[in-house]
Amino acid sequence: MHTFDWRGFEARDFAVNGITLHARVSADWDNTRPVLLLQHGFPQTHVMWRRVAQALQPHYRLVLPDLRGYGDSTKLVGQDDHAQASKRAMAADLVALMDTLQVNRFAMCGHDRGGRVAHRLALDHPDRLERLCVIDIAPTFDMYAATDMAFARAYYHWFHLIQPAPLPETMIGGDARAYLSAKLGGWGAGGLAHIEPGALAEYERTFCRPEAIHSACEDYRASAGIDLEHDRISRERGDKIACDTLVLWGAKGVVHRLFDPLALWQAQCAATVSGHAMDAGHFIPEEQPQATAAELHVFFGKTAP
Repeated sequence: MHTFDWRGFEARDFAVNGITLHARVSADWDNTRPVLLLQHGFPQTHVMWRRVAQALQPHYRLVLPDLRGYGDSTKLVGQDDHAQASKRAMAADLVALMDTLQVNRFAMCGHDRGGRVAHRLALDHPDRLERLCVIDIAPTFDMYAATDMAFARAYYHWFHLIQPAPLPETMIGGDARAYLSAKLGGWGAGGLAHIEPGALAEYERTFCRPEAIHSACEDYRASAGIDLEHDRISRERGDKIACDTLVLWGAKGVVHRLFDPLALWQAQCAATVSGHAMDAGHFIPEEQPQATAAELHVFFGKTAP
């Protein structure tokens, strides 16, 4: 059971692209407020936005989906090319979701994997985004290209999860709760202190199942294969993010230690890119929810309804 506050939101299931996306959506769909889509990453669900969403909901129509393969959305079955888990497919799901909600243009913030989906959405559907925020990531293409011992040690899961099925699934499934806690606690600035028991229970409920673990592995397999090919083609064509972009990252995290995220995103965006490090590890929206909400409102508040 949830022990946190979802007042003002409706839980809904949306049929898009042959799958079901589960999402929480503002119950008061006031057309005078701009639309903001908040997208989670691995190994979480839309629940990661719980406190940020409560702070932002008076000002925005909020849409908080579970990505395909995650949470209560449709789980994925492996394919040879992993196209079903590509960021292109995930981005198309979100566009279809917004079509269902009769929203043409919207703002978007993506954390972790959600930021990678947001990047692909910005390239594939530039006419849909008003503004974009990515949290604690550098572009996937650049991160893989810069792989060295320090990165491999810190992000070993990138290389573990992409191994052929069912090896990583079997290993994680041996003690899924321990693995989940290691991921949620190991990348934060203070263990699991930033996650309330109700939220942790939700992550355990949705992640610690064979089909969910397989879906997460498929997400990473796609990122190391078909997603890189899509990124390579986009770069060869000179495709860039067209909208103003905000980049936030944790001062206590791997992205800050090993990359220059602001410079890397500036190279991939044709508009204005701003951003800075925050006093957090990887899970910034949970470690610093009020500060995150304030940053997003300053940035997205400039978006006209």
